[in-house]
Amino acid sequence: MKTNNKKSAVRITVSLLACSFLAVTAGCGVDDSDTSAHSASAPTGPDAVITSPLPRSKTPAPSAALGVKAQAQKILDAMSLTERVGQTVMTPLNVATTSPESVRGAFVDGKVGSVLFLGNWNGGTSRLKAISDTLQGYAKAAGGKGGKLLVATDQEGGQVQHLQGAGFSRMPSAVWQGTQSSTALRKFSAGWGSQLKSAGVNVNLAPVLGTVQTSTRASNAPIGALNRDFGKSAAGNAASGAAFIQGMRDAGVMTSVKHYPGLGAVTGNTDFTTHGILDTTTVIGGDQESAFVKVLNGSAGGSSGKPDMVMMSLATYSAIDAHNPAAFSHTLITDHLRGELGFDGVVTSDSLSAAAVSGIPPNQLGVRFLEAGGDLVCVGAPEIAQQILAGMQSTARDSVAFRKLVDASALRVLALKISAGLVQA
Repeated sequence: MKTNNKKSAVRITVSLLACSFLAVTAGCGVDDSDTSAHSASAPTGPDAVITSPLPRSKTPAPSAALGVKAQAQKILDAMSLTERVGQTVMTPLNVATTSPESVRGAFVDGKVGSVLFLGNWNGGTSRLKAISDTLQGYAKAAGGKGGKLLVATDQEGGQVQHLQGAGFSRMPSAVWQGTQSSTALRKFSAGWGSQLKSAGVNVNLAPVLGTVQTSTRASNAPIGALNRDFGKSAAGNAASGAAFIQGMRDAGVMTSVKHYPGLGAVTGNTDFTTHGILDTTTVIGGDQESAFVKVLNGSAGGSSGKPDMVMMSLATYSAIDAHNPAAFSHTLITDHLRGELGFDGVVTSDSLSAAAVSGIPPNQLGVRFLEAGGDLVCVGAPEIAQQILAGMQSTARDSVAFRKLVDASALRVLALKISAGLVQA
């Protein structure tokens, strides 16, 4: 995920090649690498983030006549196969360099139900809101059975803050955030979330819950070296993560914890390399996973501290499933995360245009993710996104078993949208 020591033998993700800025990755995307303004030594006063908490906004309640799942099923039943597959894909848009028109076909023809904002954006909230509204207009013009789009970005703070400019506070790193009390961090997060909401963004692919376990922070390229964790023990990271989630929820913004089951024990960055991404120490029920478990079961922050999504890592965990990266592991997603931990929300992938999965044919990436139990394919490269979508559509046409997986995943995505007031049956 996070280093610039690219290997020439590795096919680097197309999104990174397309970006004109120096890449430091977020959970599913990239950001600039200007460390001087984002380090853990950022100013500690409230002026460094936001001067006052903004009003909380409540997520609209689903219709009382039908439960959320029943409403989702009603919508799904009216959808074509193309529309169902489209709900399981999040297409990327580099807002700093690319016009919304460039991705219009993904929504009109591909019926894609989500978009990921990437890029070193410095245009502020009002300009971004105009882009968001344009994309929502494409989805509506395409028929709109899936309701409004999930509009996501990586807005962690520090080196991973894709959206900046007028209306956006400069967010300190997660390590700085971890020095704050849960009450203070929740207020800060609510302010940052309100800024996202005003720009038309309704999903923040954050926070990172990895717990650094390498010999030094610098040797943990994806997390520790970039101050993307909260800088604490697993229990402390869980508490700060829950506060961050609560603040975003106060602002009406959904969240995704990442990168399950944790990237704190690897040395390589899955976005840029296939080396150093084998985790030999993390086990189910161990310390690395425990921050996620505490947040998911509510012991770190109650029900308001639970995330809407879980993002899967692209590292491989030999003590859990030695044959598959976490995002393609039926053992981790279906058997453990869903079966043993009981998580029935949306499971998203880390960027499937990353170097870590470069050996897999692009048209099979989405298929393998859904077969493992995932729901929402996150991808940073438009070209790869198109191949993923085509591969899923083709497989769904040919395979009854895969169509059932598409239906199950689309149902969870629709249920999330209903709970967020983005679609009605």
